[in-house]
Amino acid sequence: MKPVAVVQFTANDTPAFFAHYLNRMGIPWRRISVHAGDPLPEPITEYSGLVMMGGPMSVNDPLPWIPPLLEIIQDAVTQDIPVLGHCLGGQLLSRAMGGQITDNHCAEIGWHTVQAPDAALAEEWLGGTREFTTFEWHYQTFSMPPNAQPLLGNAQCCNQAFVMGKHIGFQCHIEMTVDLVNTWCTTSAKEIESALHQPSVQAPQSIMAAAPEQVAALNQVASAVYSRWVTGLKH
Repeated sequence: MKPVAVVQFTANDTPAFFAHYLNRMGIPWRRISVHAGDPLPEPITEYSGLVMMGGPMSVNDPLPWIPPLLEIIQDAVTQDIPVLGHCLGGQLLSRAMGGQITDNHCAEIGWHTVQAPDAALAEEWLGGTREFTTFEWHYQTFSMPPNAQPLLGNAQCCNQAFVMGKHIGFQCHIEMTVDLVNTWCTTSAKEIESALHQPSVQAPQSIMAAAPEQVAALNQVASAVYSRWVTGLKH
């Protein structure tokens, strides 16, 4: 089986639980570390799927790798190779398919509840879960691309996830592990503290204290999502 291409944009935005899932299922994957200078995954036909992680940059930034990556995403969709985006990755998928990336009305950092309005989509992608707590860390958001189906939203950010056939993009981070939560809170504590005046931003100590319980529940939802997504992998 061809490997899944997992594109990582910073050292700390790792595939985390998604990597654990692929390893557990015996699905081969290849990490493409953009921040370390790895070449982008092209031709995409050498891969069974395309996954993109998060990062602090904006899809609107003039970074040299963004335009070619958007073309690779478009090519993957054309070739029926499934795409999965986490946070920045979800924004890249939205932009590649005709959506827009704009500032959200608030920063959203920490544990927040999201809802799935469509019962059929929730059954297909979330194992029937209609509401769950996920991890958030974003300042911008995507619009729904043409022909996309909204999957998740909440009061802080109406567009939390969308589906386009076998492709799915998230604004939230379903890939978290306890270690990754602690890493982000430790290395970016000052960033969080500068945004604590917003009620949608939680303190590092609160985020980390809740991590073991919240991650365990989130991993169950993520497993349902990933299990649905891998059914579309190109062999």
